[in-house]
Amino acid sequence: MNLPSSLFSSNGLTDGIDTLNKTKIWVPTNPKGAERLAPAIINSESDFYLHRLWGLPNEDLRIKPKYLVTFTVGYDMKDNINAAVKKFSENFTIVLFHYDGRVSEWEEFEWSKRAIHISAKKQTKWWYAKRFLHPNIVAAYEYIFIWDEDLGTEYFNGEEYLKLVRKYGLEISQPGVDPRSSYTWELTLKRDDVEVHNRDCSHDCGYYSHCDIDSNHCSPMWLCCNHIYIIRHYTAIEV
Repeated sequence: MNLPSSLFSSNGLTDGIDTLNKTKIWVPTNPKGAERLAPAIINSESDFYLHRLWGLPNEDLRIKPKYLVTFTVGYDMKDNINAAVKKFSENFTIVLFHYDGRVSEWEEFEWSKRAIHISAKKQTKWWYAKRFLHPNIVAAYEYIFIWDEDLGTEYFNGEEYLKLVRKYGLEISQPGVDPRSSYTWELTLKRDDVEVHNRDCSHDCGYYSHCDIDSNHCSPMWLCCNHIYIIRHYTAIEV
């Protein structure tokens, strides 16, 4: 409804409008599009911690997880994922990316009730990572594991692995794969003579890797199915 300006001025309403314009919130340091929100409302980082619908957020977590592990899964691999999840302590937040759309069936596992479930049909691990593992979301964690669904974890322990990561200062790594597995390459095979290795140029590294002995560097890429990143380097990776 359009009203004549004289009506506003006769009732003294224009003074109130001018006052509103002068006192409105405008915080240029807020993210673009959020300048009208009070500074205390804005938080540049978040996490996957689950919270109740009541009470104080800092009272919700008995243990605040320090690490994040994600699996891209289909329900047909439930037994393998169930075994894998048991290799991670309460220090890990568990996130499942469901590429088959089957989410509710996972409730048969007790741990699934405290896991984060994200579903989008027929998508890949890195499709999920780009959209749901933004650096500002995972910043609360020291290490992030981005894993496939078909990895064998019979001899794996998440906490023990991170002890090696810290011992050797590893920033991007993956556990060695059982030599009996048919789903690996020379570069990712587990070796019994050392705790950690970064290359093996004594053999052909396979289709996905090329070893340059002179430069002591393997390039241009290699197949890595179970990535572990220290968080400061994950934020710098473009996938």
